[in-house]
Amino acid sequence: MTYSIIGSGNVGSALARQFARGGIAVGVANTRGPDTIETLEKELVGYVTALTLQDAVNADVVILAVPFSAHVDVARAAGQWTDKIVVDAMNTYGVPPEALKGQPSTLVVASAFPGARVVKTFNQLPARLLAMNPVEHGGRRVMFVAGDETQATAVISKLVGDLGFAPIVLGTLAESGTLLDKGGALVLQNLIKQG
Repeated sequence: MTYSIIGSGNVGSALARQFARGGIAVGVANTRGPDTIETLEKELVGYVTALTLQDAVNADVVILAVPFSAHVDVARAAGQWTDKIVVDAMNTYGVPPEALKGQPSTLVVASAFPGARVVKTFNQLPARLLAMNPVEHGGRRVMFVAGDETQATAVISKLVGDLGFAPIVLGTLAESGTLLDKGGALVLQNLIKQG
C-alpha cells in the first residue's frame, strides 16, 4: 500500500515524522512543488519522499493536511478517485458555517472526491502533540477514526495503530462528524489509552 500526505505545513510535517518514526514510507506534496519539501525529505531520509501533487494523488491512501478550502483543488488534481482512500485530516477553523451547508465537514469533503472512500482522522490534536511520540505514561495517545466504508476504516485504523496511536472507531461520518469538527467534543482532546 502506498501513502501520500498532501500538505507540508505543521500538520503534514507532524504526520510525516510519525510515518518516519513508524518506519513507513510516505510521499509528501504541496502546491508549491517538491523543492519546498527538500528540508523535510533530508531530515526524514529513507522514509519521506518529496512528490509533485500529480504524483501524490496516485497513492493508494491520500491524506489531506491542507487548509480546508484547498481540498477542492486537490480533488481536481486526479482524473478519478474510485476506490482510493482519502483521509480528511483537516479542520474548519475560519470556514464560515454556510460553506458547510449544515453538514459535517467530512461529508462536504467526500462530495468533492467522487468514488473515494473517505475517512476522518488525525485532525483532533494540535500539530505539536501530533508530532510527539504517541507512547506516553505507559499508554498510547488516542486517535479517533470515522468512516462510512468498513474496509477503508479498518485500513486507516490499522495505519493509526502502526503509527503508534490507539485508534478508536467512532462510526460513520454523519454519526461522528460533529464530534470531530471544529469545536466538536473530541477536538483538542489529548487522551491516553492504557494497556
